[in-house]
Amino acid sequence: MKQKKKLAIAGASGFIGRWFIETYKDDYHIIALSRKKIAPSNSDIEWRTVDLFSISSSIEALKDVDYALYLVHSMQPSTRLNQSNFEDTDLLLADNFSRAAEACSLSHIVYVGGILPKDNLNISKHLQSRYEVERVLGSRKTPITPIRAGIIIGPGGSSFNIVKKLVKNLPVMACPSWTKSNNQPIDLRVALACINHTLGNSSLYGHPLEIGGAQIVQYMDLLKLTAKEMNKKRWIFSVPFFSLGMSKLWVGLFSGSSSNFVSPLIESLRHDMTLKDQGFLSIFPKFTLTETIKRALDKSVIIPIIPQGIAPVKDKNTVRSVQRIANPGRKTSLWAAKQYPVWLSDMFGKIIDSKEDEKILKFTLLGIPLLQLEFIENRSDKNRQLFYITGGLLSKRSNTGWLEFRSILEGEYIITAIHEFVPRLPWIIYKYTQAKAHLYVMKQFEKYLSSFQLHTDK
Repeated sequence: MKQKKKLAIAGASGFIGRWFIETYKDDYHIIALSRKKIAPSNSDIEWRTVDLFSISSSIEALKDVDYALYLVHSMQPSTRLNQSNFEDTDLLLADNFSRAAEACSLSHIVYVGGILPKDNLNISKHLQSRYEVERVLGSRKTPITPIRAGIIIGPGGSSFNIVKKLVKNLPVMACPSWTKSNNQPIDLRVALACINHTLGNSSLYGHPLEIGGAQIVQYMDLLKLTAKEMNKKRWIFSVPFFSLGMSKLWVGLFSGSSSNFVSPLIESLRHDMTLKDQGFLSIFPKFTLTETIKRALDKSVIIPIIPQGIAPVKDKNTVRSVQRIANPGRKTSLWAAKQYPVWLSDMFGKIIDSKEDEKILKFTLLGIPLLQLEFIENRSDKNRQLFYITGGLLSKRSNTGWLEFRSILEGEYIITAIHEFVPRLPWIIYKYTQAKAHLYVMKQFEKYLSSFQLHTDK
């Protein structure tokens, strides 16, 4: 009997992950990755706990794995204060996963992202981020196949749930201009079959694939078709005066979805997202859009659930900050990490000073130690510099938290990130002083980095 390939699924608890596990659990030895600790069960699914913000944790999770399916999208904050946007966080997570995949010698990564607009003009942050993740995942030795999809419709899908709730809650819908953009929604069953066909298929390594249904429709048409299948009489028409901001507000209000999810989705839907070529899809089953909507609405379809797990215990005042810095001079993170404390001391006129004692870096204010960092040499390289936060007046704990400088996309950007930091200041004071000061300092460092390069390039 042929031995099953080991497939790790990052984002296993999401819409696509749950359905892929349910559909193909007999074809692979599935290793489902979760930040929660899930107890072993009689199921054939192996659950591994992972912190994707940690490279070492990611490497541990990918040990002895053949293929990976990457479905991660960081829409929701993971700490009480998250000073990051989803684009920068996704960039960092993808780099961690790419490093771990290379360290574990994975044979293949399949990544499900979004169809890129054909005009490429003013591309939304959401779609730009999807493309950046694709680039980062493919930036090392592990082969990647990006699958670029439009709206994937199936039972339990979050995007279609928005459509369903709007139809249910609004007898009259005055639709903004973005609802007239063209899309090719794809049936979940076809999307899953495409993923399965792609995994380990060496002929598709390095080749982006676009997938979608045969029918080109406007988002407004999708609302009308859904209303028809729900037996709801709805007056749906187009108006020219709704701004994108107003659209996000009313979609979030009447669909009950969070702004973190709705905002990037609305920005993406304003683009025409149609396929260049449908040749790849010729071998897969065909469903009309009406058939797809009917199944997504069918209450008799049992939506897969995942086991309940225990979330990691954290201090309630945990902070994460991920900041992207433009790096026109393609400086390494080694350079940035060495330059940062010197620049910081100069910026504050030596009031805040930095002292480096072997592998210990201390920031002091008038001689009082504010933060103490320990350089972790054996887990650092020229494109990643890692420091543990080990003490100082501003830190409540000395056994958690780390600071890193990371070069991304061949030095196009430098990521500065603080993870699992617990401030000593009372929360309300920290939030409006130290946290704000950190963002300001990072912005000034970005300006310095750009001006330094422009100066030295002359």
